[in-house]
Amino acid sequence: MRTIEVGILGGTGMVGQHFIRFLQGHPWFKLTWLGASDRSAGKKLKDAAGWRLEGEMPAAAGEIVVSDSKPRNAPRLVFSAMDASVATEIEREFAAAGHIVVSNSRNHRMEPDVPLIVPEVNPSHLSLLPVQQRNRHWSGMIVTNPNCSTVVLTMALAPLVQFGIERVIAATMQAVSGAGYPGVASMDIVANVIPFIGSEEEKMQQETQKILGSVENGQAAPLKARVSAHCHRVPIVDGHTVTASVEFSSRPGIEDVQSAIESFCGVPQQRDLPSAPRKPVIYMREQDRPQPRRDAGRENGMAVFVGRLRECPVLNVKFVACGHNTIRGAAGAAVLNAELMVSEGLLD
Repeated sequence: MRTIEVGILGGTGMVGQHFIRFLQGHPWFKLTWLGASDRSAGKKLKDAAGWRLEGEMPAAAGEIVVSDSKPRNAPRLVFSAMDASVATEIEREFAAAGHIVVSNSRNHRMEPDVPLIVPEVNPSHLSLLPVQQRNRHWSGMIVTNPNCSTVVLTMALAPLVQFGIERVIAATMQAVSGAGYPGVASMDIVANVIPFIGSEEEKMQQETQKILGSVENGQAAPLKARVSAHCHRVPIVDGHTVTASVEFSSRPGIEDVQSAIESFCGVPQQRDLPSAPRKPVIYMREQDRPQPRRDAGRENGMAVFVGRLRECPVLNVKFVACGHNTIRGAAGAAVLNAELMVSEGLLD
């Protein structure tokens, strides 16, 4: 496998730093370029931004001179950690210039010709890319990964699509790291629960339907199921927890649902992609698991953990799911998407 040079748009921000850390020692990708705002351009990363994550800034990344967010000298494969306020035009400019943009930003997720990918769940949605290029007259492309809470829910639901999902009611308990830096004020979040995260519920509802849906006539066709989400910010550093109740058309038993979860596997596992967890969804039999502090970081933060599967007196079944929001829900998700694209020959 040849080494592929990669860049990060928004490389000085919090999400960009998660990309930098996740890419350290990657067997396929080598970070050689960082793009950011004009105030950081021309400076080495170590002089342009303070390191906000655990440990020290990786030395090699710290020596990279930050560029402005223009496609001039950027490598072909670029990860986008851009803020939503500026991501739309910048990502489109890179795609039009021939770059492959693998984006964590929300801006293009719901566009009908843009794949919104969870590699274990809907790798076939990459078939939208030729349509996207024809529609937009791009030589490059944009691929997105979902919102951090949507990843947890869709990976937990993916093994259950076979039973005919009709309704989902989900409630989240989301870590403060999902709010970025400086994030939520300490006086608001300490010893408290905030029952509102702007546009989060809408994203979970719409993105879940797109990911679990199909591709028809050159565009994404959403899953014909109703999804209702309640989103809350809680005083946890890392790890989003989702509780869900699900109604099925086929009325499976608890044993059938548990077996489907435990046997679930995807293309990344079949192809042994570098960032893929051994098992994408891990069922936990303990009554008090999963827990974000104990479980979210396991499997390099790339697995989703499901537990407390039981009958629901209103719908059919209910369960708890947990995953790492800044790894599987952001940087790690995008890197795994890029690995999937490499395995499909899209970077040849």
